[in-house]
Amino acid sequence: MNPVSNPAPQPPDRTDDELARLDIALLLRYGLTAPPGPRRTALFGDGVAGAAVLLDRLGTQPRSVAFLADTVRAGGLAYAADLAEPLPRAEATAVIRDWLAAGTELAAGVAADDTAARWLRAVATVIELRQLTRAARG
Repeated sequence: MNPVSNPAPQPPDRTDDELARLDIALLLRYGLTAPPGPRRTALFGDGVAGAAVLLDRLGTQPRSVAFLADTVRAGGLAYAADLAEPLPRAEATAVIRDWLAAGTELAAGVAADDTAARWLRAVATVIELRQLTRAARG
């Protein structure tokens, strides 16, 4: 395919530091209940990548985030936000609490809970890919 004939824009190149500075809570507030489009794309694109960078830097295991995703799917954002330790490390818990609170403030019901669970599962996947890539590099 001729690249000139593809009108799709290329995503901007962002460093890990730039991704880590994103306001993930804001992306969640505007993306969880948004219909398919730019806000949802930002949440599941840069938002997932930025969240993964932050949690990975804090030493968070992907299985912890995946477990939290399952908890959100089963009990909802409000239930997960009330957990004493949604993630095993205190630093990661402090970060994730803001994100869970942002989603809980929407009071958008099961649809937002399911979207948040899918988003958390995507974050877990990216963390795992980052860790596997580092391990492969030696």
